[in-house]
Amino acid sequence: MPAGTTQQREPAEPRDAPAIGRAPENRRQAIVKLVWVAMWMLYLGAPVSDLAEGGHGLTATVLGWLGLAAFVTAYLCIVFLRTNAEHQPRWVYGQLLLLGALGLLMTFTLGDAFLVLFVYLAVGCGAVLPGRQARWAIPLVTAVLAAVAGLTGASADLVLSLLVPCLLGGYAMTGVRQLVRTTRELREARAAVAQLAATEERLRLARDLHDLLGHSLSLITLKSELAGRMLPGRPEDAAAQVADIERVSRQALVDVREAVSGYRRPTLAAELAGAREVLQAAGIRPRLPGTVTAPLTPEAEGALAWALREAVTNVVRHSGASCCTVTVDEDDGTVRLTVADDGRGPGTGGARRGNGLTGLQERLLLAGGRLETAADGGFTLRAVVPADYAHGHDPGAAGGGPVDGARGPGRAAGP
Repeated sequence: MPAGTTQQREPAEPRDAPAIGRAPENRRQAIVKLVWVAMWMLYLGAPVSDLAEGGHGLTATVLGWLGLAAFVTAYLCIVFLRTNAEHQPRWVYGQLLLLGALGLLMTFTLGDAFLVLFVYLAVGCGAVLPGRQARWAIPLVTAVLAAVAGLTGASADLVLSLLVPCLLGGYAMTGVRQLVRTTRELREARAAVAQLAATEERLRLARDLHDLLGHSLSLITLKSELAGRMLPGRPEDAAAQVADIERVSRQALVDVREAVSGYRRPTLAAELAGAREVLQAAGIRPRLPGTVTAPLTPEAEGALAWALREAVTNVVRHSGASCCTVTVDEDDGTVRLTVADDGRGPGTGGARRGNGLTGLQERLLLAGGRLETAADGGFTLRAVVPADYAHGHDPGAAGGGPVDGARGPGRAAGP
């Protein structure tokens, strides 16, 4: 079928990729496309043979060759440069009218061997016209072909051999155009998904670094102040605090590396131990659960662990509290982590969510949960995630009772 395939230019393709279906970008692409399109010129064998056999006078033969050359040039111009373009300039419509006029003129003057030119016209309409225009232009060209064939007395076999390629060839090109357009949209969607994934990864890294460094640096600051107060009267205790500072710094470095690599997923047990240490270093009495056996997926547990870290960091930094209570309980298919302090709360301006709480809310949403905050004689943060019963957990086994950290892990205490 005489046509050039349609393919929209993609920025990611190499510069020497085949340029079929779009304007070529360099010499190699131009040669590849020209050769591909020129292959379909073999279907011009009938008119070429008619002119070469010398059945017409000299003037008619010369004009026939000139007309055929003009037809081929106009056809190649539109399929070579304008295939699959979204909006066509007026000269493209002029080229199609020129193709139709040449087809009519040469068929009426030189014979029915030139009826094949209408097949090229139909394919050109399918290749360059917008879908709505091509839907009526292709059958119109086919009808013109049939009418001209009747007027010139062409045989029925010739007419049937041209009507089907004319109609199907034109509509095939519209299908190719739609396929290329869909392919281009899919590639654009894939690029958008990749961009969103990159953005999500940047947000994940920003959340991880904020939570990791905020917690670790707060602990380092507290222990540094404590070591300073111990000097010079208690050098042994100050040295122990300095050793703790070194340990926390090394662990923070490991955590940052794991966060950058995407491998770190904190656990509630580890974060509870860290929370107890940082609260005690800040002079705040911790009341934490001894163990947590709530039914959690790894993603949900990681989200609660980050929530605990962020909440405890905020208590140490901003609350001025003397006691911090942490509970983990299960209710109605969800697991709730509650961190409450008896500090001064957010003040008269209301609970304003900063970067930490915003990032925490995003983590919980990704795990299918939610974040709740309340200010009533202190500040309460509640992180809620779906429970997981898929691995044989006992719904009643969630360890949620707070344990007074100053009296040992075995003694429960009320809020």
